[in-house]
Amino acid sequence: MNELKKDFPILMKRDIAYLDSGATTQKPQYVLEKINEYYNLQNANPHRGAYSLSIEATQAYEETREKIAKFINSPSSSQIIFTKNASEALNLIAYSYGLDNLKNDDEVVISIMEHHSNLVPWQYVTKKTNSVLKYMYINEEYEITDEEIKSKITDKTKIVGITHVSNVTGTINNVKEIINYAHQKGAVVVLDASQSIPHMRVDVQDLNADFVVFSGHKMLAPLGIGVLYGKKETLENMTPFLMGGDMIEYVYEQDTTFAPLPNKFEAGTQNVGGVVGLGAAIDYIEKIGYENILEQEKELVKYAREELQKLEYIKLYMTPNEENHSAVISFNIIGVHPHDVASILDSQGVCVRSGNHCAQPLMRYLGIDSTCRASFYIYNTKEDVDRLVEAIKKAYKMFEKYIKNN
Repeated sequence: MNELKKDFPILMKRDIAYLDSGATTQKPQYVLEKINEYYNLQNANPHRGAYSLSIEATQAYEETREKIAKFINSPSSSQIIFTKNASEALNLIAYSYGLDNLKNDDEVVISIMEHHSNLVPWQYVTKKTNSVLKYMYINEEYEITDEEIKSKITDKTKIVGITHVSNVTGTINNVKEIINYAHQKGAVVVLDASQSIPHMRVDVQDLNADFVVFSGHKMLAPLGIGVLYGKKETLENMTPFLMGGDMIEYVYEQDTTFAPLPNKFEAGTQNVGGVVGLGAAIDYIEKIGYENILEQEKELVKYAREELQKLEYIKLYMTPNEENHSAVISFNIIGVHPHDVASILDSQGVCVRSGNHCAQPLMRYLGIDSTCRASFYIYNTKEDVDRLVEAIKKAYKMFEKYIKNN
């Protein structure tokens, strides 16, 4: 057994192969204890009280902001904005930056691999501003070529949205090259790191993206907490997305001035327990080390790839370049609906995602409606892969006669 698996209570109490970490990771005991400790000993409304308990809650909240800044190498903790998730962070950027900065005939360029959260807001904003939404498409190896980048990002491009890692194909995009080229053309870049930061180091200064977003629940933290990083000058020039308590400086009957960063974008009482949980998740990841995470996952995904390729009735949707592939494997049993496959796998205790993975334009581009998706993380084992393969064989056997007759 993978020794880390013992750190996750749900995996020790349930007889499952959990292969849906791309949607949500399970939580280690350490994270659960830190959340529980906060609510047992420190719970109060931060930034609002002069009494010691509120001061302690504020300290827990702001210390985590400092920890996240260090974790992603942000120049300042004031550039770390807490959100509900990556989706809210992307909407914040689209509304607060996009609506104010796009004009007629400007262009927004995103990849066909984007999650709906980094696609639908740009549809809305481009329609509102009479700007144009364009797509970078993938080749037969599920990668964006240099030619595609340079043909789509032009002098008209004002915003580029790109996922670091595809949640469907697992492709690790060459985001540094995309960011550099976009900046040469004068565009601002929005990087969705939701699928990358659980698996690899994200250094915002090295990447030089203007905005970076991610969700805590995909990296061992609780649901309902996300992060938006932005370049300071850009954030300072943006109007707030949500308005209410704690994001104001002075309120008059007919006018309001806003608080400085980061409070300006954090209206209302925040999810302090979630923030504490995210801080604990970062501690846990740092303790293991990204080098160890990458080494373990690379070996596991390589094994899964090899075993699945032995099944001649399986179609894999993943780049053949192993160095350019993360911990996601999308597949279909040819001739069988993914929902049926996932249900049969579930009966064998194997948890995979089935559906369009909030990436319908990508599915349509690939000529399919949906896939099954196995996504791996640090608590998975080769035994989990074996269990997946055996469950797929069972699913195929149940449909074999139907498939051959059609």
